[in-house]
Amino acid sequence: MIRSEILIESNRLETRIAYLEKGELVDYKVERKTSPTLVGSVYRGRVVRVLPGMQAAFIDIGLERAAFLYVGDVRDEDFPFDSGDELPKEWMDKDRPKIQELLTEGQTILVQVSKDPMGTKGARLTTHISLASRRIVYLPTLNHFGISRRIEAEEERDRLKKLLEENVKSGGVIVRTAGESMTEAELKLDIDFTHKQWVDIQKHYTGGDKIGLIRSEEEYSLRILRDLLNPAVDNIWVEGKETYEKIRTFVGLFMPRYIDKVYHYFEKEPLFARYGVDVEVEKALARKVWLRSGGYLVIDETEALVVIDVNTGKYVGKKDLEDTIFKTNMEAIKEIAHQIRLRDCGGIIIVDFIDMTEQDHRDRVLAAFEEEVKRDRVRVSIISMTGLGLVELTRKRLRSSLRRTLTDSCFYCEGMGTLKKKETIVCEIFRDLSFTVKKKTITQPVIIHCHTDIVNWVYSEESEMMDYFEEELGVPVIFRTDVKLHFEEYKIET
Repeated sequence: MIRSEILIESNRLETRIAYLEKGELVDYKVERKTSPTLVGSVYRGRVVRVLPGMQAAFIDIGLERAAFLYVGDVRDEDFPFDSGDELPKEWMDKDRPKIQELLTEGQTILVQVSKDPMGTKGARLTTHISLASRRIVYLPTLNHFGISRRIEAEEERDRLKKLLEENVKSGGVIVRTAGESMTEAELKLDIDFTHKQWVDIQKHYTGGDKIGLIRSEEEYSLRILRDLLNPAVDNIWVEGKETYEKIRTFVGLFMPRYIDKVYHYFEKEPLFARYGVDVEVEKALARKVWLRSGGYLVIDETEALVVIDVNTGKYVGKKDLEDTIFKTNMEAIKEIAHQIRLRDCGGIIIVDFIDMTEQDHRDRVLAAFEEEVKRDRVRVSIISMTGLGLVELTRKRLRSSLRRTLTDSCFYCEGMGTLKKKETIVCEIFRDLSFTVKKKTITQPVIIHCHTDIVNWVYSEESEMMDYFEEELGVPVIFRTDVKLHFEEYKIET
């Protein structure tokens, strides 16, 4: 049975990548040519403004909006570590220098994008450059060795740490999950590759003074493939001959053991349609997600957080209410973890499980949830469960979620997700009409231009309301359709 597959489709408009496990879509990435991701790109920047009150600075890197640099991401020779998860805690607790002691307005600095611009916020920057290869992340400005937490065997962790100590002469290195079982020769190859990149970056930085891009990341499909490819992948299907040739060359150069898994897809039926990816993506944009039992999730995403509500829906259970609630929550766990990963939700996430009275059930649900999120490539930290069944968790956010990438706020409701009721709109019309008639002393028929649905509703459902209108106002009232008007808009013609 096929374990995992990677599907890649690239054209002049966009690049789409899907990761399937046993036929199920678990990861979906898309990059539009008009708005490529900036994460990992290195820039020459200029300090525009230092903000002591926020302990941050705005940096001009040549983009439309100034980027944001927090004091914890500024390199300092006396304080050589940043605030990354992999770094020693004793450095985190040490008093940091103030932002005004590290930066001055007009100063030129070398920076790297750590988070893409989101909404009204500019890109987030760091001065600690990190250069990723297949198996390692090279940290030229830090003296730190780290091993991915996903490599759990102590014997292998010790072996890798010894390899680093013996082979890394300058800078720091973090071994990625893909670096498990790597040989000394493979480590040296990756160190040489990333070190040459660093030398090239320094050369370009010192050789000019123009603000802007110094080094961009690999092409999107190659970069994502570098991160997603693992021994569990059986097939890599690529639609488009030019993209296929690039990927085959890339895999052959950096991951040769996977070269025989790369296939060119050239059937008439589009690759993503054949695997049902487009259908799953549409579901991932929906607010309501159904569970097999008949229960469902409601997922609401705001700029600050994501809220997921679990409901029993059509599921009535077989034993008692507590058992029904417990089974619904347990079923919801897998789908919640799946949706968080597929939608690429980030930041604070609140899950409102159905309230359980038995402590054993709460413990089992929380334990199962913690186990399920371990499959996520991005780190997910579960904070706690309250007595009401609310679970707070955080997921690292590097870029916009799938919904923000593929959709805009509705120009009708302006992102509210609601429209006024027909009754509400008609009551507003009546109040406005009453004021207009009395103010102008109108005696002739009044025409109301509004949306088709409002007109149909008034004449088919509310004929008594029409009689009331005319009796109160003392003039005939006529509703007419205007296809140019928004559902909530109307015009009064006297």
